[in-house]
Amino acid sequence: MFFVDLLFTNVMRRTALILITLSLFTSLVSNHKIAHTNNEDFTIYLIRHAEKDLLSDNQIDPPLTKCGVKRSGFFKDLFKEIEIEKIYSTNYSRTKNTAMPTALSKTIDIQYYDSSDLKSFSELLINSKQNSLVVGHSNTTPVLAGLLTEQLIGPFDESIYNRVYKIVITENKKKLFMIETNFNCK
Repeated sequence: MFFVDLLFTNVMRRTALILITLSLFTSLVSNHKIAHTNNEDFTIYLIRHAEKDLLSDNQIDPPLTKCGVKRSGFFKDLFKEIEIEKIYSTNYSRTKNTAMPTALSKTIDIQYYDSSDLKSFSELLINSKQNSLVVGHSNTTPVLAGLLTEQLIGPFDESIYNRVYKIVITENKKKLFMIETNFNCK
């Protein structure tokens, strides 16, 4: 009888040890999953508006050129497979019309932002923790990229339209990637 009790006790100890191990493993795995699905990781894409009509009578708010319209379609295709939750634009014809094809394809309303207060806007983007597309200008887009990544980045030349800034934010780490697209209007 002593031998049976000893054997039963050893079996119970092993079973308890296995259950504790499984419980700890399950706890670790579920915590690991939560860390990867907590919506703390997000990406912000910044682009300059497409080509504007420099010969337009309306020099304050010129429309896009034919090439600019084509580039806007290119951006729509570029972002087709990318999860975008918000789209922001300044309230100018050229930025709105650059954002419009992507917004329509994703059924997202365009939100307008004030390019004269990029500091506040950068804080809004970071605090919203959403994958976003922001359409701006040659003198605001790189500056906003700098604010989002805590770097000093100045405006770029007005002849540049093919640049995409991709800012990946993960657990308060901010990584900036500058992508030059291969779109050619010809």
